[in-house]
Parts: sequence; structure tokens; C-alpha cells
Amino acid sequence: MSVKAMIKKSILESDMYNQSISLSTLMTIVVDMLLALVIGILIYEIYKRYFCGVVYSRTFALTLIGMTVLTCMVTLAISTNIVISLGMVGALSIVRYRSAVKEPLDIMYLFWSITMGITIGASMYLLGAVGMFFMLIIVAVMHRKQEKAKAYVMIFHGNDEAEKQVLDLVKDIPHGVKSKITRGDEFEISVTLDLSEKELDIADKVRAVNGVSDVTLISYNGEYHG
Repeated sequence: MSVKAMIKKSILESDMYNQSISLSTLMTIVVDMLLALVIGILIYEIYKRYFCGVVYSRTFALTLIGMTVLTCMVTLAISTNIVISLGMVGALSIVRYRSAVKEPLDIMYLFWSITMGITIGASMYLLGAVGMFFMLIIVAVMHRKQEKAKAYVMIFHGNDEAEKQVLDLVKDIPHGVKSKITRGDEFEISVTLDLSEKELDIADKVRAVNGVSDVTLISYNGEYHG
């Protein structure tokens, strides 16, 4: 069947002005929308539980629920008729969003909500369940790795002798010298460190080194770590 014939048949059989609806269609809509709501709330709770960014945005987290439900509704609308689907594509193509996503992982959660809404709207429940299972594993593994060691910047001032001793102290810790500024006989060095909570006493050890005048340890977002 040609594309023209498919569109013509879809228009003739669309019943776009018919407001009646069968009981089975109504049950499908209700079940899919409720399931999308439950999945959206679950993704919201997972996002809140495993959030490791700098600033937690409650409004973005709530957006995940609405995104799942709305995507499910759109999928239900376009899955029954080719005319509606073409119109929906044309309408959505002119929409532009200007909100900046601050955390790279937020993009993953956003697409997670969208894909779950599409899957549920298409009544592909098995695919949705398998997808949720794999995503839970991915999120849990990533969170566990982030909890083992977080990125820190240590800035300290001292002399040449102190520099060698400090670098010896951190040699067993994943680190990298980011900058070194010399002022007369003293210097300022910035070092990135991957530290767990048990290793935060490294700042006290560095401060105890002879020749070190002060130490600053700052936690920062690991996306800048290299």
C-alpha cells in the first residue's frame, strides 16, 4: 500500500469527530496513564535518592513525573492514527526549550522518563520492565563508584622541601597537580585528589608537614576532574 493510500485510509477511518469510546480503549488509557504515573514517581524517588550533583532541584525532579505521564499521553494519541501523529510531530517541532541542564546525569533521567512514557503508551510493558531493571542497575553502580571516592581540590602553601613531602603523602592516592604558583621562596600548589570519607584526614597530615603554612581542601563536581 502506498503512503498516499495509507493517509487516505487513515483519514476515512479516523472517526476524529466521533466522541464515543469503547470500554476496552478506556481501560487501556486509564491503565497506561496510571502506570506512567507510578513509573514517574519511581524515577523521581530514584533521582532524589541517588542525586550526587552540586544543587538539587526539586522542580526538575517533579518534572520527571510529568514528563513520563505527558509522553505516555502523546504516545497513546499518535499510536491510533497516522493523521494525528503527523499533526503532533508538526506541532512539537516548533516548540523550543531554553532551560539549561546543569548536571549531565539529569539528561539521562530526562530521557529515562521520556522513553518510559513512550514504552508504556505503546503498551510494551515487558520492554518497560526490562528497561527499568537495567537502568536501576546502572544508576546503583554509578552511585556506588561515586561514593567510593569523591573529587577534591587541595590547595597548600609552603616551600620546596614541603612540596616533596606532600607529594610523597599523596602518592598512593589518585591525584594530579593542576597548578603551581611561585611567590618568592614560597609556592601555592593545587592538587586534585580522589578521596573517600575515611581519607579526609589527609589535610591534617599535610598541615603537619614542616614548611606548609596552610591547607585548603575543597569538594567539587567530578565532571571537571581529569
